[in-house]
Amino acid sequence: MECAVYDTYVTKKDGKIMHFDVVVEASTSHEKAIEYGKSYLEQVGQGDQTMTQEECQFCHVQEAPPIVDKEIREKGYYIQKMEGCL
Repeated sequence: MECAVYDTYVTKKDGKIMHFDVVVEASTSHEKAIEYGKSYLEQVGQGDQTMTQEECQFCHVQEAPPIVDKEIREKGYYIQKMEGCL
């Protein structure tokens, strides 16, 4: 599966930065990718934090590795946690 990667930086409640990628099927809209990112923020207790196109920017398209492909097919998105994630 071709997937789109959205590079995301969100300021947490404590003022520190969370850096993660929202990975979705390539034809998924940017707005939907932001919705998925907001869902992840809710799951980790950061649901009130700002996440717009400014915080979540399209980065590139790539072939999804098997684990990413599986999760996208099951729930619509995959979160690649990088820095400051809970």
